[in-house]
Amino acid sequence: QVQLVESGGGSVQAGGSLRLSCVASGYTYSPSCMGWFRQAPGKEREGVAAIDRDGRLSVAESVKGRFTISKDNAKNTLYLQMNTLKPEDTAMYYCAANRYSYDCLSPNFLDAWGQGTLVTVSS
Repeated sequence: QVQLVESGGGSVQAGGSLRLSCVASGYTYSPSCMGWFRQAPGKEREGVAAIDRDGRLSVAESVKGRFTISKDNAKNTLYLQMNTLKPEDTAMYYCAANRYSYDCLSPNFLDAWGQGTLVTVSS
């Protein structure tokens, strides 16, 4: 059974930084994509950054240049380094994966989700 467990959320002031971590377990296959998604109150879930099976990165325009996704295969851990945080980055952040699709920032093909970690950025 696949399990994704996030950590690292918290409250910061605008301009600050946070690093999210996601430990994956239970995989018997290599998913097409693993990435970070977020959902703010009253808004739809959106893709933030993802890595595909071949190591290619996808990053949303809204966070490009501020957020960096990385993966440590030895530790089965996915990271999201978030710098220069803005109040509009406030959301629940989820680690997620999909088995087949290479549309890595789409929330429509995901088949595994973590419980989420809350990021709050104050102005």
